[in-house]
Amino acid sequence: MSKLGDLGARLHRGEVGYDFIGNRKIWYGLSILITITAIVALAVRGLNMGIEFQGGAVFTTPKSDVSVSQAQEYAEEASGHDAIVQQLGNGSLRIQVGGLDTAQSDQVRSELAKDLKVPEDKIAAELVGPSWGEQIANKAWTGLGIFMILVVIYLAIAFEWRMAVAALIALIHDLTITVGIYSLVGFEVTVGTVIGLLTILGYSLYDTVVVFDSLKEQTKDITKQTRFTYSELANRSINGTLVRSINTTVVALLPVAGLLFIGGGVLGAGMLNDISLSLFVGLAAGAYSSIFIATPLVADLKEREPAIKALRKRIAVKRAGAAAKDETADGPYADEAEAAVVGPRASRRGRAQERRG
Repeated sequence: MSKLGDLGARLHRGEVGYDFIGNRKIWYGLSILITITAIVALAVRGLNMGIEFQGGAVFTTPKSDVSVSQAQEYAEEASGHDAIVQQLGNGSLRIQVGGLDTAQSDQVRSELAKDLKVPEDKIAAELVGPSWGEQIANKAWTGLGIFMILVVIYLAIAFEWRMAVAALIALIHDLTITVGIYSLVGFEVTVGTVIGLLTILGYSLYDTVVVFDSLKEQTKDITKQTRFTYSELANRSINGTLVRSINTTVVALLPVAGLLFIGGGVLGAGMLNDISLSLFVGLAAGAYSSIFIATPLVADLKEREPAIKALRKRIAVKRAGAAAKDETADGPYADEAEAAVVGPRASRRGRAQERRG
């Protein structure tokens, strides 16, 4: 068995683990810091909206020896607006200029023909109105709202309302981080970006539901026992599915990273950048939130229930009684107390020797 597989088996059996629930305030603080950074970036820098949303013109030129940077300079001088230039596979150029109407588009086309030294009728011009982008944005918001409502209803029925609330917060957390990264990086927001944002919701929810399913199974009839608190079982659920979540995320990130760094960076395919960046950031944020945000939030909400509070008190009294009789080190609670500590457990003989020493 591989080292990772062996670690996964030991995590699943509870032999080793990390105290995610006990250290939840650290992760809450980190998430709040990242979210505030994203919101500030959106407020200060805003989003670089693509031509589909702000309107403008797209010019496609024939094959030319003019470089991309030179063509961008020509387009910006002719239009007075920022331009995005991409070189297509056949050597032609695709020039996007936002904020142009029909008259301005004709003038820019004429200037480009002179600068690029090509016939004007060989430059194809396509106007995009901002109303089309507005329709796409409205449909995206509608789809997002419907998705969120269905998620909350499903999780409330399949699990419970606390898990539904935690999953909703995790999804909003992932979207905020992804949009904030777009603002910081300055990538153009296009229809491909919207598709990517809607896609990551499913991936984020998948990881969260996997942990919730394990938690639901382990906490069944929890009040009928006095060995583990709800938070301890939640911690075991995260550790038990940790390697699975990591494997799933890595396998999903590898092809997306290929699209982002090779397709978008090396080959210069702009549309690949639009989709792959949102997928890459969203997948990573989704894996993080399912482990460090969603389940700890469920534990926090659940621990407020009277029955779970009473269970915690009974367990505390039982463990205090065992400690008073000097049974903690070798009693049935030793494993429970060490379940959240990373690393192998010491043997009972070793613990007894340490105590006598």
